Amino acid sequence: MVVRGAMAAAESDFLAELGSWLRIPSVSARPEYAMDVRRSAEWLCEALWRAGFPVAELWETGGHPSVFAQWPAADPDAPVILVYGHHDVQPVEAAEWDTPPFDPVRHGDELFGRGAADDKGQVVAHLFAARLANAASGGQAPPVTLKVLVEGEEESASPHLADLLRTHRDRLACDAVIVSDTPMLGPETPSICIGMRGLADCEIDVFGPEGDIHSGSFGGGVPNPAHALAELIAQMHDDKGRVTLPGFYDRVRPLSDDERAELARLPFDEARWLRQSARSTAAIGEAGFSTLERIWVRPAAEVNGLWSGYTGPGSKTIIPRGAHAKISFRLVADQQPDEVISSFREFVADRLPTGVRAEVRGGGPGLRPCLTPADSPVLQAAIRAVGGVFGADVLLTREGGSGPEAELADVLGVPVVFVGFGLPDDRIHAANERVVISRLLKGAEALAELWLDLAERGRG
Repeated sequence: MVVRGAMAAAESDFLAELGSWLRIPSVSARPEYAMDVRRSAEWLCEALWRAGFPVAELWETGGHPSVFAQWPAADPDAPVILVYGHHDVQPVEAAEWDTPPFDPVRHGDELFGRGAADDKGQVVAHLFAARLANAASGGQAPPVTLKVLVEGEEESASPHLADLLRTHRDRLACDAVIVSDTPMLGPETPSICIGMRGLADCEIDVFGPEGDIHSGSFGGGVPNPAHALAELIAQMHDDKGRVTLPGFYDRVRPLSDDERAELARLPFDEARWLRQSARSTAAIGEAGFSTLERIWVRPAAEVNGLWSGYTGPGSKTIIPRGAHAKISFRLVADQQPDEVISSFREFVADRLPTGVRAEVRGGGPGLRPCLTPADSPVLQAAIRAVGGVFGADVLLTREGGSGPEAELADVLGVPVVFVGFGLPDDRIHAANERVVISRLLKGAEALAELWLDLAERGRG
C-alpha cells in the first residue's frame, strides 16, 4: 500500500498524543467536569494544528464546545470529506477500574483509559491518517479536502448538534461524512458498519401517598407506587419478548430475506460474545430473531435505572411515597423518537392502577436511526481501503448503539459512512475501557488509503 511502513515510526508519537488527551477527564454528563471538557477541546485544536491542519477552531454550542478544522486539498476539484467524532467521554466509577481511568496504562498491545476507544483513540487515528495521506500525496496538502467536526456532547445525547449543524451548514458542506466511532467484528475480521439504531429515553415517576407511611398500619390497604411501577415495567414486554407500547412496531422497516441471510453469514460466536462482550450468561429477546438481529436491526425497550423507598442498611418498613425509573428505547428505521415517547405516555396512562399518579419526562429530542445507502461510492471506497490494509474481505455489519449521524445526513444532505476500528470487547461505557493499539494504527493507514482512493477516482 502507498502509506505502509510509515506507521511504525509514528507509533510513539501516536501514543504520546493519545495518552496526553486521555488524561483530560472530559465527562460531558457531569457539571463538575465542564472545564475539563473545554480543556479537551482546546487540546484537540492544538493537536490538529500539530497534525498540519491550517484551520482549527473552538465552536461554542450553548453547552460544551465542539472543534472544527479544515485542511484544503491542492486540487480544488478534489472530494470534500467531513470527519465526525466526539471528545467527551462517559462517567466512571473509579472503584470498578483495575487502573486509574484517567491515567492511561499500556499492557502489551492494549491501552487502558476512559475514551481510549470511544472516541478519542479513533479521532487521533484520523489525525495521523491526515499526516500519512499528506505525505503520500507529496507533502503539500492531503489528496482530499478534509474537514473535521469533533463534538463535546455526544455522550449526553448531542442536545446542541442540530443547531450547530444548521448554523455552520456552509462551512461544513461536504460530499460525505466519515464516522469512526464503531467496532470491527474482530481483530482479524475487518468490517464496516452500515447502520445504527436510534434512541429515545425518559424518566417515569409514580406517586402514591403524600409521604412515606407505615407498612404495618397501611400495608394491604392502600396502593404502593413501587408495586405499580414494577407492574408497568413487567407489562412493557409480552411473553414473546415484543414491546407492548401501542403502535411501537408500526414504522419498523422489515428485514428482507437477503438482509437476514447476510446477517446469518457473519462469523458470530454467540458464546464468546456472551462471555467477553456482553459478560452475561444467556441470550434472550424477541422471539423469531437471532441475537445479531435483536441487537442491530430490531427495536428494544430497556430499564436503565430503578429506585424507590428506603435503600440504606437495616430495616425501615414503609410504603414509599414514590417510585422512579429511567427507560430507554433503541429504535430502527423508520421509527421516530418523539412518537415512541408519546406511545410510552399512552401506555402508562392506559395501565396505571387506581390510587397512583405518574409523570413521564422525556429525555430530549432523541436520536433517529441511521442507515448508509448501499450504493454510496464512499462506502465502496472504504470497503476497498479497509480490505486492502487488513488483507481480507470486508463484512458489512450494523451497530446497536446510537449517535447523531442521522442529523448529519439530513442537515448536510450527504451519506454517512462508518469506518471504525474498535473491537467488541473494548468495554466502552464500562470499567477498564481499552483500545488495541495495532488496530488503531492499521485504521489510520486504512483511512489514508481511503483519502487517496477517493482523490484518484474523483479526478476520473
